[in-house]
Amino acid sequence: MANEGVNQGRRRFLTATTAVVGGVGVVAAAVPFIKSWEPSARAKSAGAPVMADIGKVESGQMVTFEWRGQPVWVVNRSKEQLDALASQDARLKDPKSDNADQQPDYAKNEHRSIKPEWLVLVGLCTHLGCVPDYYPELKAEPFDPAWKGGFYCPCHKSRYDMAGRVYDGVPAPANLRVPPYHFVTDTQIQIGVDPAKGAA
Repeated sequence: MANEGVNQGRRRFLTATTAVVGGVGVVAAAVPFIKSWEPSARAKSAGAPVMADIGKVESGQMVTFEWRGQPVWVVNRSKEQLDALASQDARLKDPKSDNADQQPDYAKNEHRSIKPEWLVLVGLCTHLGCVPDYYPELKAEPFDPAWKGGFYCPCHKSRYDMAGRVYDGVPAPANLRVPPYHFVTDTQIQIGVDPAKGAA
């Protein structure tokens, strides 16, 4: 008697409708959960490329920009500073920049840059992440009587030349890192994007 009057078509319809409504509910609940995995707008902007105007940087001068929470140095090297690079090779740990993690292929050269006069480096010592000081003059310094310009970390006495190459016999294990960058114009660089992916 219980089976009398059971409408099988209606039962199938109600089962299908319940399944569809349940599925929509699961999707509606999952969307906010999955969206919470995306980086915030603040995190996206922190990792975004940075435009750097270098038009007013004089020869021998260094300016600092921030990219991904790190200082990035841009140095307009003088001819004298560039000419002194080769004379330092014998004193360096990695004069030919063989450590591929420290610079992109387009900066694997003696001056470690796209254009010889423009040096772009992450300004953090490769020893413990301190920020070295810039000593641009080619003159004897208390920490190095044969100094030819470069960067000196007073925390643990690591030294780098004018291409960011680390000297032998100091705590720092590797050259200063060259970040991805490219020239947008002659007076603007974009830090965070390789030339192949950039506009110029």
